[in-house]
Amino acid sequence: MIRTMRFLDLLAMSVNNLRRRKLRTALTVLGVVIGVASVVVMVSLGLGLNGLMLDMYASYGSMTAITVYSNGFYDASGSGTEPQYLTDEVVDQFERLGHVTSVSPVLSTNVILKQGAYEASCSVRGVSREYMEQIPLGEGSLPEPGSDELQFIYGNNVITWFSNGRRGSSYGDTGELPDVDYMNRPMFVIFDTNAYYSSQYPSADGEQSKPPKKYLIPTAGVVEGTVDDYNNYSYSVYADIELLKTQLKLIYKKDPIPGQPTNQKGKPYPYFIYNSVMVFVDDMDNVTTVQKQISDMGFQASSQMEWIEQSQQTYDIIQLVLGGIGAVSLFVAAIGIANTMMMSIYERTKEIGIIKVLGCDLGTIRNMFLLESGFIGFMGGVMGLVISYIISFVMNNFLGIGQVLMGVAGDISRIPLWLSAAAVVFAIFVGMAAGFFPSLRAMHLSALSAIRNE
Repeated sequence: MIRTMRFLDLLAMSVNNLRRRKLRTALTVLGVVIGVASVVVMVSLGLGLNGLMLDMYASYGSMTAITVYSNGFYDASGSGTEPQYLTDEVVDQFERLGHVTSVSPVLSTNVILKQGAYEASCSVRGVSREYMEQIPLGEGSLPEPGSDELQFIYGNNVITWFSNGRRGSSYGDTGELPDVDYMNRPMFVIFDTNAYYSSQYPSADGEQSKPPKKYLIPTAGVVEGTVDDYNNYSYSVYADIELLKTQLKLIYKKDPIPGQPTNQKGKPYPYFIYNSVMVFVDDMDNVTTVQKQISDMGFQASSQMEWIEQSQQTYDIIQLVLGGIGAVSLFVAAIGIANTMMMSIYERTKEIGIIKVLGCDLGTIRNMFLLESGFIGFMGGVMGLVISYIISFVMNNFLGIGQVLMGVAGDISRIPLWLSAAAVVFAIFVGMAAGFFPSLRAMHLSALSAIRNE
């Protein structure tokens, strides 16, 4: 009569057999521990490097944004063709594309900022409300929705452009930050920079033009970070695009606005032409598709996904190499498990023979040894995972490797939940795979020969 054993009985017998040979079991488990810890730590480093890379690109700006430029420039000689300008009509076309969540035209104009003895020349970028909502602020807040007052948001590095007009010193010369306070002191802005520079120096006949009007523009906020920090918003001044257009129309009236194209007669167009357009997509996976659609429309389009995809290929190779290095340790551990199981079979040959004579199912004998090897893998997997977390904690909190390698603060070792579960399951699988052939040997042993064995 063929007899089978319950799973719990088989598990109890396997655990007892391992306990009878504590030192050998401990050494075999240690091999699995080292192998699992190596694999998990190496894979976690690959994931960490990839994550830091994405964090670095995210600090430069949105990873779902596409920057669109006009394809070409107007040829004043008339021999060329007029480029496809970025107008409100084009913005509407972009908004109708699939996967596009919002579109922000960008209108840039050069201004001169003055506060006390300090002044700076910089660019003001008029953007939409949706764009401004993505700017990380360290001070202040966004202008109230619907406000009709033009307000500026200053990049955290704009202050380095201010120089002392009386002393002629700047941050680049002295290394000391100018005494400029955006939030608590009035900031005067000169929009007509050509008139300003003309008023500073007399003409050839000795006449000096009248200085242009200065406007007191309130400060809404300042981008987070110090002058040592960089992000995509660090070196620009931002304002609501509709209010900026209103301000420029008020200043220049029917005269050409600096930076705006003119027709062949030198006359300004009756509408604004944008320097660029920011197209925001719903998901990173759709950025490349939308970017291609925009390029097919005849515009220059660029996004961070171009760089991310190239970097991703590099980090995939690094991930594979690191995982392979760790897998070598686990392969050695598998050999150790197979050796342990073969030794166990030789030592328990007579026991196996008695079990067979009693009519035990051959599959039960096989499963008994598979459970033993699988249990070795389980113990090694759990203990290796614990050690991996300890190593990961030390690297992330005490060594500062991420800041050194990528220049971005963050965890260099990242162990997600799926990696933890996969490590334990894989360790059990490796253990059972290593014990498979020894278990087949035990199953096919001759019962009479096994009983006679001493």
